[in-house]
Amino acid sequence: MHPRFRHAIVLALLTSAATAQGQEVKRYKIPDSDFPISAAVEVPAGKATVYVSGSVPPVIDAKAAKDSVAAYGDTKTQTVGVLTAIDKQLKGMGLGLGDVVKMQVFLVGDEAHGGRMDFAGFMAGYRQFFGTREQPKLPARSAFQVAALGNPGYRVEIEVIAVRP
Repeated sequence: MHPRFRHAIVLALLTSAATAQGQEVKRYKIPDSDFPISAAVEVPAGKATVYVSGSVPPVIDAKAAKDSVAAYGDTKTQTVGVLTAIDKQLKGMGLGLGDVVKMQVFLVGDEAHGGRMDFAGFMAGYRQFFGTREQPKLPARSAFQVAALGNPGYRVEIEVIAVRP
């Protein structure tokens, strides 16, 4: 290959890579809604994605049985504990909750709610971290009711995907 063509190809590749790196993650709002999630999130080529394993709630009452809801709290309390842990983990990697582009939430049915997941409790905890003035970026998100998690006291497990800015 002629050196002049090789130089042009290398320059085009470098320009393309620089353009991809300069692009921002695009978040699409849900039309006519103020619900605090994105309808979709578009990640430009060249961005690094970080897949964070599911996180479960921390113990809030060490005197309670380790397999009881009392040890971990209600759905709202567990959500706050899990998102606080995820935030800390992301910060340790040079990221934050604003870099989260996808979230999957697993909620166990609660006897206090007729065996149904406490979605309102989850949302009360979630809204403390997403859609705030301090952190307005919203992930695409799914929430599922599951039969059980790894510990009978867990009501919440959350996994996320973040993008390095």
